Amino acid sequence: AWFDEQGLTGFAKWLRSQAREEVGHGMRLFDYASDRGGRVLLRSIAEPAADFGSPLKCFEEALAHEQAVTRSIHDLYTLTVDEKDYATQVQLQWFITEQVEEEKTALDIVDKLRLVGDQKTALLILDRDLGARGPDGDD
Repeated sequence: AWFDEQGLTGFAKWLRSQAREEVGHGMRLFDYASDRGGRVLLRSIAEPAADFGSPLKCFEEALAHEQAVTRSIHDLYTLTVDEKDYATQVQLQWFITEQVEEEKTALDIVDKLRLVGDQKTALLILDRDLGARGPDGDD
């Protein structure tokens, strides 16, 4: 929403597509837990920031979030090793691999935004490029 307010609709589109992808990842875990006979409890999450100050700050926060998600997945994987839960290890391996991609993508955008700096023309080009992302997260 913040990017829409800034007139950076390509960034906004990219993040909406990313959000849909993340919901799919969450549902993958939801379904797996349910399939294994687990009880899924959904808890509230903190309200996201409404103002970021700059595109760079937004994506630095996105990168930090992806890194936190990676740490959480690694912690879960460690638990599955301790518990000898081989099926869940296989399931989590997909997420471990996915997080490498997620962190790389966020870092690439952070790096580009650092290069762009205050150059509005370059920011608009990056906005256009990010807006070209397909509806399912495909580039």
